[in-house]
This record gives sequence, structure tokens and C-alpha cells, in this order.
Amino acid sequence: MTSLPPLRDVISKYGLSASKALGQNFLFDHQLLARIAKVPGQIDGAEVFEVGPGPGGLTRALLQGGASVTAVERDRRCIPALEELGSFFPGKLKVIEGDALEVDAPALFQGKPHVVANLPYNVGTALLVGWLSAAWEPWWASLTLMFQKEVAERIVAEAGSEHYGRLAVLSQWRSTPKIAMNVHRSAFTPPPKVMSAVVHIVPADAPEGVRLKTLENLTAAAFGQRRKMLRQSLKGVPGAIEAMETLGIDSARRAETVSVAEFVALARTLG
Repeated sequence: MTSLPPLRDVISKYGLSASKALGQNFLFDHQLLARIAKVPGQIDGAEVFEVGPGPGGLTRALLQGGASVTAVERDRRCIPALEELGSFFPGKLKVIEGDALEVDAPALFQGKPHVVANLPYNVGTALLVGWLSAAWEPWWASLTLMFQKEVAERIVAEAGSEHYGRLAVLSQWRSTPKIAMNVHRSAFTPPPKVMSAVVHIVPADAPEGVRLKTLENLTAAAFGQRRKMLRQSLKGVPGAIEAMETLGIDSARRAETVSVAEFVALARTLG
């Protein structure tokens, strides 16, 4: 990155500061950013979708790795800094000013991009759920996303653990998530109150005969009353009690003990 001005100088030049309202926390560590950019694997020549690039720290690392980056940034203060960055990589960076929750991301790509982003904390989970709930096969090749560590742990949690819940089931029933690295709060400017982690998610084959809507309704009921036994929490789901009997799932169990595979089997039986 010797040909690029230091990121701190860019931020000073454009008078940028992290916006609490937009959930921003900036990363300056070049080595850390390079490690995050390598999580998806070989990105040289690949398309990358980045949400909330801010002043462009991670964007730099992705471009240095040879990727073509399409970045969506809501904060118009950051647009000039990103445009300046793009001038160092002609034709490699496309910047869209807008809200990632409203942008039709699949329409931006002809192939399947890797999604790589230090997501704003206030919209990260909503974006992930939207990407996981879309039609399958997904429009993305992989997701490499920074979350609060607690959210990351919920994504990868196994049945029986304290973090296991709806997000784990949604994330794991047709994709494979793992925590690629933990990131200390001191790496950010300003430092957030919590630790962070980078999650890497790759799509898997969707189980046959399972409707997403059925799985969502089932897990909403089960984890909405997670302290109750399944015979209580699922009594409002038509056919759920009979399905558990058919599958040999003890209705005295609680939702956090039911594996992803068991929820999938229940959803398949319910149709």
C-alpha cells in the first residue's frame, strides 16, 4: 500500500469521523485488513460486494488482493475518499451511495460475488438474515462478515449451547458458518464496547422437501418460549406435536436442545 496515502491522512483530509448513528467503527491496521480480505480465499480477479466501506480501509485490502469491488455506502461524507481510492485502481471500484437494506444487490452482478464487509453493527444481523433467506442457490459465493462477537457466536452455535437459537438454525440449515478470527475492540477507532469476530459462511445444498417459511415459523414458536417444553411452545403450530411423535422427538425437551437436523426434519414433516 506504499503508493496510497495513509488511511489516517485520508480521514483527516476529508474531515471524517465514525458516526455512532450509522454504527461505524473504523479499522486502520493494514495487516488485519489484509487478513480479513484473504478469508474468502483467492479473490484475484473475483467480484466482491462490500457494505459500509466508510473511508475504505477494507476496500484497499480487497483491491490490493486483485478484486473488483462494488461498495455500497450510506454516509455521503465518505464518498469523496472512496472515489479518490478508486483513482488508484482504475475500473476496479464502483461506489454506490445508498442504504444496503434497500439496494438490489443481486442485480449488480452477473456472476456470484464474495460478500466481504465490516458491517455496521446496527444493520448487520438484518442484512445477514436477508441474504440467508433469499432464494437458493444464493446470489453470493461466500459471506465474510464482521459482527459483534456475541452475534458471531449465535451464528455458529451448536445445540445445547447458551448462544444457540433461531439465528444458528437459519445460518446452518443450508450453509456452513465458522468464526474465521476474533478482533479485539482496540483495533477499531473509536473502540466499541464489545469484542468482534469475522464469520465466514459458504452455501451448502438445501435439504430437500423443506420450506423456509415452515422452518421460520417453527423456530419462531420454539425459541419464542425457549424456557418452555416443546409441547407447550409448539402447541400453536398445526401438526407439530404429531410430527414430533412421528420423528421420536421427546416433546418434553426445550428448543435449545433440538439440533438443526431435527428442526429440518420437523419442518419437512410439516410441509
